[in-house]
Amino acid sequence: MRTRIWLLAGVVGSALCSTPAGAAELKLLTAGAFKSTVLALLPEYEKASGNKVSVDNDTAGALMKRIAAGETFDVVVMTPEGIDQLTGEGKVISGSRTNLARVGVGVMVKSGASKPDISTVDAFKKAVLEAKSISFIDPASGGSSGIYVEKLLDRLGIADQVRPKEKLKQGGYVADYVESGEAELGIHQISEILPHAGVTLVGPLPKEIQNYTVYAAGIGRGTKDVDAAKALIASLAGPSAQALFKSKGMEPGTD
Repeated sequence: MRTRIWLLAGVVGSALCSTPAGAAELKLLTAGAFKSTVLALLPEYEKASGNKVSVDNDTAGALMKRIAAGETFDVVVMTPEGIDQLTGEGKVISGSRTNLARVGVGVMVKSGASKPDISTVDAFKKAVLEAKSISFIDPASGGSSGIYVEKLLDRLGIADQVRPKEKLKQGGYVADYVESGEAELGIHQISEILPHAGVTLVGPLPKEIQNYTVYAAGIGRGTKDVDAAKALIASLAGPSAQALFKSKGMEPGTD
């Protein structure tokens, strides 16, 4: 997969050494599982640069609709396909796409509950069929993991059996339903599971049915400070980010 990472020392250095008087105010739109990573990295960037960043999170589908309707932004983080589409529509600066990391899909249960076996595809199917209730992101909301899970259940031939006990989450965290007891089993991106103390990660989906969401950043066509936007993206791909990705269940790189 094509990756363009803008880590030019001159660009980053000039932006990070800007004085408070010349500080930029940036708006960053981020989709899904990358929100917690962005929020963890921003303090270091803001302290070093003097710039301020406001963050708005939504599903990838919802962000595409908002941007199509005219919403402006400085940096957007979503799938590479989404960034490429926005570039083609003139909403993102051509050549600014930077692939950051990828995250796989995992299964969770409430903390303290027994963990089902999901080590093989057949074991995963059995666990899903035996669960009294199951939650994942509502595909209609545009969340990538929900769209994938819906297709996966259909591909495994169990969609009709599972549908009556689905507790679809309208964006946000599937962990909320699992922690509250509304759903016995939850399926979501691993980075959306690990931060929640009330749930336990059973494990990733078996490799044969695993699905990775790659997150990429792009610069909005309407940004007033391209250098500051470039430096922000560089901070999201730098050494601190690489270490953080791993702690949050994400994988640096985009293979």
